[in-house]
Amino acid sequence: MSAVKPGLKRTLSPRHLNMIAIGGSIGTGLFVASGANIASSGPGGTLLAYALIGVMVYFLMTSLGEMAAHMPVAGSFSTYGSKFVEDGFGFALGWNYWYNWAVTIAAELVAAQLIMSFWFPDVPGGYWSALFLGLMFLLNVVSVRNFGESEFWFALIKVVAVVVFIIIGLATIFGLMHGIESPGFSNFTSGEAPFVGGFQAMVGVVMIAGFAFQGTEMVGVAAAESKDPRKNIPIAVRQVFWRITLFYILAIFVIGMLIPYTDPSLLRNEATDISVSPFTLLFERAGFAAAAAVMNAVILTAILSAGNSGMYASTRMLYSLAVQGKAPKLFAKVSRSGVPRNALYATTLVGALCFLTSVFGDKAVYTALLNTSGMCGFIAWLGIAVSHYRFRKGYMAQGGRLEDLPYRAMLFPFGPLFAFTLCLLITLGQNYSALLGDRIDWGGLIATYVSLPLFLAIWLGYRFKHRCRLVKYTEMDVGGLQNSAEEAPAARPAADTRVDGHLDLTHR
Repeated sequence: MSAVKPGLKRTLSPRHLNMIAIGGSIGTGLFVASGANIASSGPGGTLLAYALIGVMVYFLMTSLGEMAAHMPVAGSFSTYGSKFVEDGFGFALGWNYWYNWAVTIAAELVAAQLIMSFWFPDVPGGYWSALFLGLMFLLNVVSVRNFGESEFWFALIKVVAVVVFIIIGLATIFGLMHGIESPGFSNFTSGEAPFVGGFQAMVGVVMIAGFAFQGTEMVGVAAAESKDPRKNIPIAVRQVFWRITLFYILAIFVIGMLIPYTDPSLLRNEATDISVSPFTLLFERAGFAAAAAVMNAVILTAILSAGNSGMYASTRMLYSLAVQGKAPKLFAKVSRSGVPRNALYATTLVGALCFLTSVFGDKAVYTALLNTSGMCGFIAWLGIAVSHYRFRKGYMAQGGRLEDLPYRAMLFPFGPLFAFTLCLLITLGQNYSALLGDRIDWGGLIATYVSLPLFLAIWLGYRFKHRCRLVKYTEMDVGGLQNSAEEAPAARPAADTRVDGHLDLTHR
């Protein structure tokens, strides 16, 4: 009897899955940039902007959750794009997402250099990038469970920091902190507050808030390696809205209540200056002398978490593309522990772009890397919305019953249509200010929008070469309508947990 070919393993537990989703949505956008947002659009404008993006992300996650629970695959929305929209669309989505997170690894490693200079200003930044890149590689190369466990603890540190911040903030608002006078609602009503800078300023914050939420879609990529995805994916998706409410909406509310939008510290929009973080300011006022050092450590953890998750997501996407014949077959090879190591090696090499800082300077490279990858996340979100709309239409056209779906997205078709429309407006309006004024800022426009024509070129080039056509609703591969094809016989041994064409025990 021939040996069974190794595949991905379903070893991510519910707590891993939940923390991957949480960790993907907490980063420097909350810890540092939130202060500058309040300074530009006021507490009310910022709160409304983040709430609007939160609703959009909630609908995107419910769309992804419906597809991922029904059809858990490593390629996630790339595979869904191929099955439910068009093969070239899925091809372009997959490469777009791989590039997005592979380059984000490099960007996060550059940010880690800047953070470490807080403690070790004389140590060359390249040393820290090498150390952290090696750490991320080791956390991913052993097994998916090893990655899940590390991400659980990375995310937990961020969660504790936010929860403590909110508790101290609310205690201060209600006058329970000794020696600190509560400002009441004065910061929401003074000057131009709660809305500052008008509609244009709020639109700018909406754009920034969109970047802050990127990463929540990773739960869809992790679905293929989670235990019992039909049960655990819906649980993770249902919690997304409450996570958004707690970690963003409530935190923004606390900052707006306690720190005036005119505070000079908030006006200093330095994304790497820990001393101007609203979290640092509040902790210092509460009497924590080491607040800057503690928040520096928390933000370093957030950066490493984003890079660690990015390495996992981009590796799985490259592996999935190879399995589908859309990337070199060598990237489809999997180790005995269920890790696509060739795909991991390739992703790690792209992450090594951070070493260009030794040639061009850290901040210049960091800005360039962010500009090239910034739009890619929004393209992935647009793909999720389109794929879900067509999946549901195809599922119903082929006689599927909504009650048979493991998870059903609410408010269809409003949800995906609303998310698509808002996401498209945010995508196209990323650098609308470059069109204002006496002269158009062509350099700024190219830096911001370069990912869009690249995505279209890859999509249309593949479509022209392979003569792809839009998949008809009646011809879609929407998975087993009775789930029989996905079920594994109960007699199979519990150790067989491989996926993607191999043994698959989704319903143990």
